[in-house]
This record gives sequence, structure tokens and C-alpha cells, in this order.
Amino acid sequence: MSLYFKRKHKLNGDPYPYRLGKYQNSRPDPIVLITGANRGIGREIALNLAKAGLTVVMGCRDIPRSESVRKAIIKESGNTGVHLLQIDLCSMKSIRAFTESFSQKYERLDVLINNAGVFSSIREETQDGLEKTMAVNYFGPFLLTNLLLPMLIWSDDARIITLASDSYKGGEIDLNDLNMKKSKYRGFKAYSNSKLAMILFTLELAERLKDRGISVNAVHPGSAPTGIWPDERWYFRLLTLLIKPFMVSVAEAAQTPVFLAISEEARGITGCYFRNMKIKEIKGKGKDPFLKKKLWEHTERIVGIN
Repeated sequence: MSLYFKRKHKLNGDPYPYRLGKYQNSRPDPIVLITGANRGIGREIALNLAKAGLTVVMGCRDIPRSESVRKAIIKESGNTGVHLLQIDLCSMKSIRAFTESFSQKYERLDVLINNAGVFSSIREETQDGLEKTMAVNYFGPFLLTNLLLPMLIWSDDARIITLASDSYKGGEIDLNDLNMKKSKYRGFKAYSNSKLAMILFTLELAERLKDRGISVNAVHPGSAPTGIWPDERWYFRLLTLLIKPFMVSVAEAAQTPVFLAISEEARGITGCYFRNMKIKEIKGKGKDPFLKKKLWEHTERIVGIN
């Protein structure tokens, strides 16, 4: 599998936290799973990886609406190996059903891209009693990733990529109030908290898997017009106008996740945070070694795994 990048990006940030041994992927048909692949950055990632010849599995909530996207990707890429499976990251039951279905259809997984995300200006709870932003952006990917690890281990070059955000710097982790029941709910705060949780999850998972041949990295794709923000309120419309000059296109935002998914240059790099195909330093609470372990243990209890 290969993809041509017009600009040569050098990886910086040495020394890498963990460096996996060199190994070749002997699988003739790499399989990638992308959550939220029916729109925005996820759709662009799916299209690029389909063009690169991978078997692409789109994990989406709304199957009827996503089917037209799947057909469009097949038509544009010329790759008929683009498939669609239903998953609702709001629901722990749906995630478990998805992984069961996935394991019946495929013998392994080579690349997992946790792309799906939400932003909510009002506090909502899922059927599991979890705050929706944290459920979709963190609890769901945590459970999904852990349930798929047995399939990733079968790959010779497994890669887990999580779409995070620089907004993690404004996040806080209160282990006694991850669902913001006690504190005043603010949409941007909830979003930042969920992205900080994903950074901590990425680092802890990378450490746990450093001897298993599975690389784990997080990505800041940049601010792109993905439609994740609600636009019915005046301050969201104003904010969109203010940051528009600094936004990147959806195609540009997809570059780094695609790079990490298939580039030989990214092979064996794990436990890092990327922006513009370069390693960036994780700051503040995002690199707290105590917090990442306590959050992991706390999350295991919440989602019901050990």
C-alpha cells in the first residue's frame, strides 16, 4: 500500500516515546475501519484510503444516508472494497454488536481510525446515562478500540489513529465528574475535556501495546468546515466567521490521518501527537502519567471491560 505526498514532511520530536521494531506487512489486502466516515474529514480519509487500494469499512450511525456516500467513494476511487457497518458510539450495546458483526465478516483489522465526534451546546445523556459528548468522543472509542484489539493483533503492521484536537489544552479531567453532572455544562468545555481524555487514552494505550507491534497515535487535523458545530446560535455563526481565515480544507485535514495510516515513514512510531504530519509536544495535563493511568482504570469500570 502506498500513497504519494506532494510535500516531504520530516518527522520531528525525537526521541520517540516508543519505537517498535521494523516489520513488513505481509497481508495482501489491508483492512481499515473508519468511524464517522460518511461526512467531513472521515469521508475524505475513506476516499483517500480507498484510492490507495485498502479495504475500507465505514462505521456509521445512519446507514441509509451513508449508503449514498459509500457508492460515491466507490465511483470516485474505482475501489469496490468499500463496505458499510452500523455503529452508534452513543450506545455501548451498539458498539458491542458492531464488534461482533465485524469479527464475523473480517479475519483481522490493520488500521483503526477513531474519527467520529460530536459537539453539543446543551447537555444530553445517552441511554447508558453518559454525557453525550464524552460518550461519542471518548467512552465509545475507548470501548471500541479495546474490543477490536484481538483483531488488530493479527495484523503485521497494526495502527490505531485517533482524531484529537489542540482544544485538549483547555480540558480538565475530574474523575469524580466525567459526565459533568456536578459542574455547569458548557459545550466547549465538554468538547475540550473529551479531547484531553483521548490524548491520555492514546498515550496509555501506546504504552500498554508497545511490545505487541501495534502503533497508537493521536492527530490534530486542524479546524475544517466539517459541520460538527451547531450553527443555529448567533455566537456559533460569529465564531465560524472569525476563524474561517485560519481554517483548512477537509482535504488538508485528512492528510495527516492518511499519512499515519499507510506511510512507510510513520511505520513503528507510537505514543505521539501529530499535526501537519509532524510530531508535536503534548503539553500540560495531556502528559500527566498518573492521570492517564487513573483515567484508564476509571473508564474500564464505566464501560464495563477489564
